[in-house]
Amino acid sequence: MFEIKHCETQEVLLRIDEDVLDGYHLDNAKLAGADLSNMQFPGATFRNADLRGANFENSNLEGAVLKSADLTRCNFKNANLQYADLTDSYLDNAILTEADCSHAILRYTKLTDAECTGTLFLRADMSLINLSGSNCNDANLAHADLRGANMSTSNFNGANLTGANLLDAKMANIQMAGVHMENAIGPHGHVIAPPKIAVSRSRWWEFWK
Repeated sequence: MFEIKHCETQEVLLRIDEDVLDGYHLDNAKLAGADLSNMQFPGATFRNADLRGANFENSNLEGAVLKSADLTRCNFKNANLQYADLTDSYLDNAILTEADCSHAILRYTKLTDAECTGTLFLRADMSLINLSGSNCNDANLAHADLRGANMSTSNFNGANLTGANLLDAKMANIQMAGVHMENAIGPHGHVIAPPKIAVSRSRWWEFWK
């Protein structure tokens, strides 16, 4: 049996009479402030759940379904969210530091003012996501689908956007120092070429100097 407690009060919010939570259904659950850290939820469903302020640090949510869930201020630090479906969810002010969101679906997701330092979004579907005001410093978004994304006022310093699709993305007042964008599709549909490597023009007899 599992007991899910509140992070601060330690009040028992839910008791589950199961040995494992793989594929468990928690749709529409009221678990605001729950301590769900270091737990195994692969394939579990949290559709429309109220999970505001919940702690998922170091938890395994691979393939989990969190569509339309309220994940405002949630802590997903170091969590495994590979292939998770977060379509139309609310992740404002969430912490995803070093989380693995590779291949995740984040279409229409609100991820504003979030902490995404070092987060992996490899090949994630982030089309029409709202990332405004978020810190994506050193995040890896290689080959991510960011079509129509709102990235305004966000920090992408040192991020990897290699091969990403940014068609129609909003990028006003974005920070992009040291960003990698080789072969990415820019907001206006143009492919961004790799940087040119400077070639020495020394005369042939000077190569031995």
